[in-house]
Amino acid sequence: MTEHDRHDAGFKERTRVEAARERLLDRVAVHDRTERVPLLDADGRTVATAVTAERDVPHYRRAAMDGFAVRAEDTFGASDRSPAVLRGDEAERVHTGSAVPEWADAVVMIEQADTASGDVEVFSAVGEGENVAPIGEDVEAGDRLYEPGHRLRPSDLGLLKSVGLREVEVYERPDVAVIPTGEELVQDDPEPGEVVETNGLTVSRLAERWGASARYEDVVTDDEDALADAIEANVDADVVVTTGGSSVGERDLIPEVVDNLGEVFVHGVALRPGHPVALGEVAGTLVVMLPGYPVACIVNAVQFLRPALKRVGGMPLDDPPSVQARLDGKIRSEPGVRTFARVRLREDGEETVAEPVSASGSGVLSSVALADGWVVVPEQTEGIDAGETVAVENWEAHR
Repeated sequence: MTEHDRHDAGFKERTRVEAARERLLDRVAVHDRTERVPLLDADGRTVATAVTAERDVPHYRRAAMDGFAVRAEDTFGASDRSPAVLRGDEAERVHTGSAVPEWADAVVMIEQADTASGDVEVFSAVGEGENVAPIGEDVEAGDRLYEPGHRLRPSDLGLLKSVGLREVEVYERPDVAVIPTGEELVQDDPEPGEVVETNGLTVSRLAERWGASARYEDVVTDDEDALADAIEANVDADVVVTTGGSSVGERDLIPEVVDNLGEVFVHGVALRPGHPVALGEVAGTLVVMLPGYPVACIVNAVQFLRPALKRVGGMPLDDPPSVQARLDGKIRSEPGVRTFARVRLREDGEETVAEPVSASGSGVLSSVALADGWVVVPEQTEGIDAGETVAVENWEAHR
């Protein structure tokens, strides 16, 4: 892509979101790096090999109720008028979860028995196995518990510990290098004309939430050689992400730099805010070039960086979680463009209401920081009327 072409082309043709994502994922494969980690460190990690139980749960016959362990046949015919009277060696006190003695095959609930006479009087017959959890009732040794690609939750870790595991083999976290760009960026105390760098910080922390290990690199100025050096220095990462400089202006150098080093296969996507996103590859490493406006940067990170990291890390390509809400205010959208409209949520009685955020410019960072999610307006829709039920995506969720 020559400089002349870059400045003349603009974005007259923009790739649809799904098509752009498909092209991206076609370039991405699961890395084959795995590691064994203690269960204490495995929350949120992705299983790399099938996990099977090493022992039964429970590994002994256990009482399912407080009461008395008995032989079921000794209680046959018992009733309130004619209780079965059991001697000390015919009934043993047990508590929920305790072991049932070998000679017993049932448990009488405590409220169906009385010990006032010194013996145990049983007022209701029990069947064989009643109120007794057999060995392996929950999990049997050898059961296949999780397949590769499962992202572990705290409840999973409890189950793994119960079946005898202390470690689990997981995929290593994908390594992502986040490079903020722009000669106007500073890390703090800006002078007039300077801007505090926020995109790199935000994207690197989002990447961590999505299961990656993020390098938050120093700001790189708008210089082709400096940008090329920064990208080449980080192609050992699984994914390189740049923020800023992705459009077609005089200072938007990133797409041309990446194209010179490798290939740009998408430049300009039909979404709002943030159509000047670009996707490329250098030395076999995916490069995601995010726009510099903060909201546009975040929208595109969710749409493209998130699925890329999940694919590299062997994680399921799930959508962000969402809640249903009634829209309190019209959302407008351009046909042919997928729009991400920021909203706040509030409760109105038993109903959840989504209120569009008034500050909607792609440079207004507070409009996402103070929002509870966004509503996705499909390409074939010109907008959504007030009163409609919508799905509000929680793009900032920890997954």
